[in-house]
Amino acid sequence: MAFSQTDFSEDLKKITIPVLVMHSEDDQIVPYVAAGPKSAKLLKNGTLITYKDFPHGMPTTQAEKINADLLAFLKS
Repeated sequence: MAFSQTDFSEDLKKITIPVLVMHSEDDQIVPYVAAGPKSAKLLKNGTLITYKDFPHGMPTTQAEKINADLLAFLKS
């Protein structure tokens, strides 16, 4: 897939607004170590929330938790 072969590092460095990065350690599509922490670190104002056992489709399968965390971030 194109997203797994594209380096967005320079784009992430240009973003200055607060960004919430939500990633699961158990994501079988996009490996956590290759994306989650690295993305949050490249962002000037990034916040990382790590989930232990959520799947790649966590916004659907874990909607209650994801939505609560997203809402808390937006209110902060």
